[in-house]
Amino acid sequence: QVQLVESGGGLVQPGGSLRLSCAASGGTAANYVMGWFRQAPGKERVLLAAAYTSSSTYTSDTVKGRFTISRDLNRNTVYLQMNSLKPEDSAVHYCAAKWRGQEQWNYWGQGTQVTVAS
Repeated sequence: QVQLVESGGGLVQPGGSLRLSCAASGGTAANYVMGWFRQAPGKERVLLAAAYTSSSTYTSDTVKGRFTISRDLNRNTVYLQMNSLKPEDSAVHYCAAKWRGQEQWNYWGQGTQVTVAS
C-alpha cells in the first residue's frame, strides 16, 4: 500500500508559477512510478507527467516546456514545477502511483486545487 500526500496548490496570476509536492509512504520507492494528473470541471482526468526514476521522466505535449516533473527517491517525493501558468491550467491536480510494469494507476492523493486567475 502506498499513501500519497500532496501540497502546494493555490491561486496564482496568469504567467505565474507554482510547485506541487507529493510525499509518498509505504512500499519501496524504486518499485513504483509516480505521476501528476489534473481534472478540470466536466472533463476527464489526464496525465500531465510521470517520473519512472529521478532521471527518466515523461511530460505530455500539453504542458511540455512549461511544467517539469522531478523525483527525489531518497525523500520519496515527486514535484511538479509549473511555470507560465494559464487560466486553462486551473484544475484539481492529483498525485498518483503505480507499480512498475503495470498499466493501472493504483494509488491517488487527495488532490490539490490550482486556480490561475487575475
